[in-house]
Amino acid sequence: MSSVIPFIKRFVPGLAPVSLGERLRASIGALIGIVVTGLIAGLALGSSSDIPLLIAPMGASAVLLFAAPTSPLAQPRSIIGGNTIAALIRGDLRALYRQSDAGCGNSGRARNLGDDGAALPASTQWRGGLDGRIGRARDPVGRLWICGVAGLVNSILLLLAALLFNNLTGRRYPHLAPIPAHPHHTADPLPTGRLGVTQADISAVLAQYDLVLPVATDDLEDILHRAEIRAYDRRSGGVTCADIMSRDVQSVGPKTSLREALRHLREHHIKALPVVDLDNKVIGILTQTDLLDKADWGMSATGSGLGWRLRSISNSDRRLKGKVEDIMSAPVKAARPDTHIAQIVPFMADAGLHHLPVVDEDGRLVGMVTQSDVMAAMFAVSLDNAT
Repeated sequence: MSSVIPFIKRFVPGLAPVSLGERLRASIGALIGIVVTGLIAGLALGSSSDIPLLIAPMGASAVLLFAAPTSPLAQPRSIIGGNTIAALIRGDLRALYRQSDAGCGNSGRARNLGDDGAALPASTQWRGGLDGRIGRARDPVGRLWICGVAGLVNSILLLLAALLFNNLTGRRYPHLAPIPAHPHHTADPLPTGRLGVTQADISAVLAQYDLVLPVATDDLEDILHRAEIRAYDRRSGGVTCADIMSRDVQSVGPKTSLREALRHLREHHIKALPVVDLDNKVIGILTQTDLLDKADWGMSATGSGLGWRLRSISNSDRRLKGKVEDIMSAPVKAARPDTHIAQIVPFMADAGLHHLPVVDEDGRLVGMVTQSDVMAAMFAVSLDNAT
């Protein structure tokens, strides 16, 4: 008996932990989707007994659409293409086997096996579910028409229900591949993509396994990336922004003149100034780049190039015009004091941020984290781990 229980436990699938709220969300969505599909299909197709209001794979499709909406198996192409083509193949084979019923003593069993075997390649190709036992028609052409219409109508209705329900309940559907973004507009990968597990690594490993996984590769990459951050956070001892941030932060108001803001930058040898309102709430940030690219220096176009621009700025600010609110970057990204540095490092690196204001729960400025602060903290953590 002691050896039987461990053996039985091996058949229990190792599912990822899912909250009760998410299970209820998916269950309610699948129920609504099936009911709505059946009701509207009844109105669209009529009540004829030859036309099935719901084909069998709608149950499996509902599970995919509402419980795993990011899965490649749940995307519109898979649901519509797989269900419709499988339904057509089954209808064609049913008509073929019906013609040979007189000469086959076991035609029913052979017919079912033939249907399943022929529909599987089309369903796998389109990543859809298998069609089921659907209504009968009296002629092959009529059966093909009924099967195709029923599969197409059912799939579209269930798909529309999933589209509305998933997006209204906070689940993105359909799953679209993310658009590559690079702050420097170069061909180089983002800093976090140059080391660690990449999407190319994931694709190579999946090719070795040669298995169909119900997870998109970009989702897998995001999961592994988050796991790496969590692991680093554990190794770093949970260092937060409050541990490394500067607290005596120079700031300016939106009505501050650009000349005064520039003097602040020069006097304190800093490269960015948080912009705060009268309640000390952060509403923007002014950086050297903003001054270079956006400020009106009132100079005639007597030169060109970054070197000329830098010399012009460093020599005189008498012609600098405007206020901080005219050129500041807003809205501004900010962190909380209890935010772990493991969370802000990838964010700052990929977004190209050199300064990150730290605000309290009311959005008031309490500190500033720079890339130098983060580098010093990471170096200290590496030394601690080495010893």
